[in-house]
Amino acid sequence: MLFDQITNNKRYLFWTLQAVGWSGWAFTFYLGVLFWGKVPSENYHWYLPLISAIGMCLTLGLRALYRSMWEMPIARRVFAIVLGSYTAGLLWMACRAAIFYEVFPEERKAYEEHGMAWYSYFDGGISAFWVMLVWSALYFGIKYYLQSQEEKERWLKAMNMAHQAQLKMLRYQLNPHFLFNTLNAISTLILDQNTTLANTMVTRLSRFLRYSLDNDPMQKVTVAQEMDALRLYLDIEKVRFEERLELHFDVEASAETALMPSLLLQPLVENSIKYAIAQAINGGAIAISARAFGGDLLLSVADDGPGLDLRNGRLPKGGGVGLANCRERLKEIYGEHQSFRLSTTEPHGLTINIRIPLEREAKAP
Repeated sequence: MLFDQITNNKRYLFWTLQAVGWSGWAFTFYLGVLFWGKVPSENYHWYLPLISAIGMCLTLGLRALYRSMWEMPIARRVFAIVLGSYTAGLLWMACRAAIFYEVFPEERKAYEEHGMAWYSYFDGGISAFWVMLVWSALYFGIKYYLQSQEEKERWLKAMNMAHQAQLKMLRYQLNPHFLFNTLNAISTLILDQNTTLANTMVTRLSRFLRYSLDNDPMQKVTVAQEMDALRLYLDIEKVRFEERLELHFDVEASAETALMPSLLLQPLVENSIKYAIAQAINGGAIAISARAFGGDLLLSVADDGPGLDLRNGRLPKGGGVGLANCRERLKEIYGEHQSFRLSTTEPHGLTINIRIPLEREAKAP
């Protein structure tokens, strides 16, 4: 929780890196002093934190400088980085020398015994410059990285919103002919004073539309739920076509709890009704099946209508909006981990086979 708060908040991240970075410098410097055999006095543990704090304050000035010239041309930024780092380095070394020789006279005596004069501390201005330059490079590197991550996150959000919009557009593209034909059939029943059946159709239509609108196209439903909605839709069509519409459902028990996109099969069945049932004098049959096989869920919708002029099992141009939308939905949701194939039903008709990854509903703990 604390790590997420630090990484997601720029202010927390900056001060955390400042504290860690300057503490690391102080510790490294201390180890270097020990390595060269210059054992520090008991007061040395105050000196390193103090000069580290001064260095941190100077980098805050650099930060303000860099933020003010962030939109400047690259050449001016590079010049400001080099000049600012060198100036900060000299100021840092001047503070270090003043503190070292005035506040810690015992340390001054010890260093003079090793042949180090006060002015030699300014020779360390170059090393201090490199420390500030490294800090500047890290500042710009981290800032550019965070900026690129924010841009990437914005791009991903935009892509996700476009992805959801595409899915919703495909999902809610209900055929207006279905509503028109259903309402026309209800009107005919009312004129024939068959109010009981008309009321039944209105109730079924209301339940079907509520199901289609209440289910988020980004969410999946079980095969059993999808088949119930499909039966609700077909019950409405059954009133129109009566005995001319023959239905066959074959859903394996192992496939009933599998997940699939909501109302995926409805436009396929609607396509079969439009081309195989409505245009045939004697009507026809539609068979719907679902089964689990290995790691896949296999779905199919078959009719015994005139079929389509298939080319390599693919939908020819102008072969139906419902089929094209179904294929696009599958691509949007599953990418390459799906297949949508068309074939001929023997002796005539159209069979649509769909393969998607087998997913199960997560059980509540």
